[in-house]
Amino acid sequence: MTDATPRPELLRSLGKLTRGLSALFWGLPAWLVICADTARADGLGLGGIVPALAVNVLLLYGLMEIGSFQAKERPWRQALDRARFFGWVNLGYCPFPFWFSRMPEQPFFRDSMLVLTLSALMFLFCLNGVLKQLGLMLPDETLRQEMRQFTKLNRWLLILWALAMGTVFGLPELASPHLHWGAQAMAWFWNLTTTLLLCLGLSPLAITMALVWKTKEVVFHSILGA
Repeated sequence: MTDATPRPELLRSLGKLTRGLSALFWGLPAWLVICADTARADGLGLGGIVPALAVNVLLLYGLMEIGSFQAKERPWRQALDRARFFGWVNLGYCPFPFWFSRMPEQPFFRDSMLVLTLSALMFLFCLNGVLKQLGLMLPDETLRQEMRQFTKLNRWLLILWALAMGTVFGLPELASPHLHWGAQAMAWFWNLTTTLLLCLGLSPLAITMALVWKTKEVVFHSILGA
């Protein structure tokens, strides 16, 4: 943050940054819970596609709010644009979990769910890049170090999760279900990978939420100091 920035304008941008980080912090777990429940055939399905639309709008609102901070920084803007792109893709595909829960046998809905999953994965991947760039602009060396370490860890976990999911969907093509060893291998593989996928999928989300909260605290203290 530069000293040339007028204090009222700086305080307004910091206030928007705090609101945006709060929206991201609460929107991330809400997105996971709502979309997972909506995609289940026995889910509650309360409100149809409205809850999924609302939570995706909340995430986009968070990105829009934090975008008002240091708007002239080119790497920061590029990271935000990448995250926003996948945020809009998520918004466009958010009705498909509801439709998939009603007609899971339709190949089009299954393929759309795969696209939504990949887009959500890329959104979380790009969001870590946004947090890393934001940490570089804030006057807190501890936060910068944590951002470098944990965003790198997060991205590797997301890559491993994507590879594991690709293996899960690709193994049925390799192991014929008509073979006895193939059926046994599939049962063993599913039992083994369920826990692995949960850890690889939930850990990046939890780490991202912790980084968002830590950043929000630093920004809030900056507002109090100003």
